[in-house]
Amino acid sequence: MRQSESLFFELRGLRYHVRHWRGEAARRMILLHGWMDVSASFQFLVDELAPGWDVYAPDWRGYGLTSWSGADSYWFPDYIADLDQILDRIQPDSPVNLIGHSLGGNVAALYAGIRPERIARFVNLEGFGMPATRAEQAPKRYARWMEELRVESRLRPYDSYGALADRLQRNNSRLTRERADFLARHWGKDAPGGGVVLRSDPAHKLVNANLYRLDEAMACWQRATAPVLWVDAAHSETRTRMSLGEEALAERRAAFKDLRQVTVPDAGHMLHHDQPGQVARLIADFLAPG
Repeated sequence: MRQSESLFFELRGLRYHVRHWRGEAARRMILLHGWMDVSASFQFLVDELAPGWDVYAPDWRGYGLTSWSGADSYWFPDYIADLDQILDRIQPDSPVNLIGHSLGGNVAALYAGIRPERIARFVNLEGFGMPATRAEQAPKRYARWMEELRVESRLRPYDSYGALADRLQRNNSRLTRERADFLARHWGKDAPGGGVVLRSDPAHKLVNANLYRLDEAMACWQRATAPVLWVDAAHSETRTRMSLGEEALAERRAAFKDLRQVTVPDAGHMLHHDQPGQVARLIADFLAPG
């Protein structure tokens, strides 16, 4: 297993954790994890890359070893601003290779259009956006959010790291026990009253008060100039849950000027866990010069 180091940046009032697998500066990529995930989740993918790759992966605010925000909501503008300042710390003077999974892919896709000059190449792993919303949904969304604020947010406790690993395997039948045990140790932490809880601010579980505006997201995507590798999983349970059919996905992909699409077989939404070798090869080939 390739070893990483932990870097900590004071950033926008938070102590931000960034995991770093050292390599050559000329072969650098930044990996962005998804919702209810952590940077260590990319370990299996990094292990499949050639040793020369220089890889950074932050824990988003409220996840892993990064501070919690202290707010009742986590929303895209904060993630985008965090990413902007993280890149200033890692590679301020030249465009970066950016890879995002799920939430991380959505943040990176927005950023690629907001700051197109900062991105050399972008790999989107199952970051296909959220279901479209309508303005008339806003009153009920605000009301639901305020009702959820009345109840203290808590994460489910597990009896042990082994019990958390059991849950991860129930959620993903493709996940090996060895990988589940590794993830449990990084996703979980000892709870004050005993047992194990996820390394996550419970506020992430609250409904977001703000509606997701697909038209706004696509307006950002359309300004992206970097080549894009759009990677879908053949058995994406998240895409199915969101009822995003091929027509909807094709419309979203078409917003990007320079896009190549690939589907990874025998993989679910957590495709970097299910098929890390295939995903690593796709990324390395896409980022290779020439």
